[in-house]
Amino acid sequence: MTQPNSDLDPALRGPLERVLRLADDLAGAWGARARASTTLAIERAHLRLFGVGGLDRAGLPLASTVVERGIGRARERLGRGIALPFAIALVEYDVPPQQLALDVTSGAVDLGFEAELLAEPDRRAAAEGEARRLVRVAFERIDANRTARLELAAALGEPARPWLAATLAAPNLDAAPAEVARLVEAGADIVKVRTPAIRELVLRLHDRGLEPHEWRPRGEGDDDTDPATVPAGSQRSLAVLRAAVDEAAAEERRYVRLATAAPALAAPEQALVAALERVDLVEADPLAEIVAGGVDPDRALADHAFARRLLERAGVPVVLGPGPLVVAPDIARGIPSDSATRAGRAFALQAVGVALARGDGLEPGRLFAGALVPWLAEEVDPLSQALAQVIVRRAAWPEIPFVFEEPNLPDRAAARWPFLLAVGLAAAHGGAVVSRTAAAAGLGRVAEETRAAAAIAAELSALGPAARGGPAIRHASALLAAATTTLERLADEGWRSILGEPLGGPGRERLGADAVVERTEAFDALGLELAGG
Repeated sequence: MTQPNSDLDPALRGPLERVLRLADDLAGAWGARARASTTLAIERAHLRLFGVGGLDRAGLPLASTVVERGIGRARERLGRGIALPFAIALVEYDVPPQQLALDVTSGAVDLGFEAELLAEPDRRAAAEGEARRLVRVAFERIDANRTARLELAAALGEPARPWLAATLAAPNLDAAPAEVARLVEAGADIVKVRTPAIRELVLRLHDRGLEPHEWRPRGEGDDDTDPATVPAGSQRSLAVLRAAVDEAAAEERRYVRLATAAPALAAPEQALVAALERVDLVEADPLAEIVAGGVDPDRALADHAFARRLLERAGVPVVLGPGPLVVAPDIARGIPSDSATRAGRAFALQAVGVALARGDGLEPGRLFAGALVPWLAEEVDPLSQALAQVIVRRAAWPEIPFVFEEPNLPDRAAARWPFLLAVGLAAAHGGAVVSRTAAAAGLGRVAEETRAAAAIAAELSALGPAARGGPAIRHASALLAAATTTLERLADEGWRSILGEPLGGPGRERLGADAVVERTEAFDALGLELAGG
């Protein structure tokens, strides 16, 4: 457990230690179970590690359709995994992984039959050998990307902190590279790309009568070669955007990072694409998926445990949010909670997220944490609360850089945000990332505002602890009390203490609940590679 920073008010050290200890205890139990589990997304990631990519003959993601055919929703098959049945078929038919995947989706190869051959010791040994060979090939590429990132950053030089992040607006590959160049020229140090909803999420939401707003079904006449039909967040696009970012960064003579943010149920595949395409930062928060996304806790934790171990190997940092808004207890009581309770619940779950990430091997340099909850600017006394939230987080994790994400707010509340940013940066003591909402044409002005906020923050920080007393300390104390209550109830009552009804109403399973099981004989690529095998 991290010891609270000695700069923290002495009255808050004990309560903060209690919160961090409770979070560590929960993360220890949950993390061990997560690492021993597999999911449909993890099995898709194994296929993609083997070299399966792109679309099948019907225009659907090839790895997804192979898993659907080979596993479906059979929990026993999922526990055994897709990798070894696929690997033994590779040995038997002597074809490349992409061709075998197409043969599976066409029905020419039955992975259920191939799995039966694993009962023969010599064939199982051959399958394991082939799987290891393919994983090593993939990790050679991942390791090369890690080296290239370090070398290019050293050659171009790192921009001064705080880094300014801007989100790509172009939805497709036709316009995205040009927008990337404009964002970098306007001052972006990080270009963030939102990846589209994966097929599994689309199907599960469709079953509940919902459709992801960013998803567009593939049409009969869509042309695979037309950039206008390729989503900007797809693996194919990210490979192109990586090159576009590097080219624009070379012109500006500073290293510019590429970041991705993925929707629910996609963490393993997002991590793999990041590792293969030299993405520099990945936004991936399992607690947000569980609370805000309606994902089954066991599923989200297993997905992210796999993703984080892979990202640590690839040298790609993970960005955790500031903690989700938990309102289910208020809905059950019919009484809204106060600001300290909302902030305390968010901090409690963020603390669990940080502890989980560390348990999965992420060192402090590979972890970024959200500093301010997105609803803060709409509170009655946001300045004191901003100080309280950042002071507590900095004391809890003195070595973790913070992310200040500009939320989507009504105009009156949005006008407050730059001032809260300056105060937050002052309490954070540097090392931050600031994510702003602006089109390329307006990013220059936003960059100037951000630099001004950073300059004001430096002056405020020089005023010392006296500027952070009074109301901020009272807010921090109430926040920590609410965080303690949240974690104690989580330990005693489980997830029901903070979660409402799943999407679709009472009686529904939460998203992905039927697609996570304990591994039985599934091939664990990360267990092999992270151990150096």
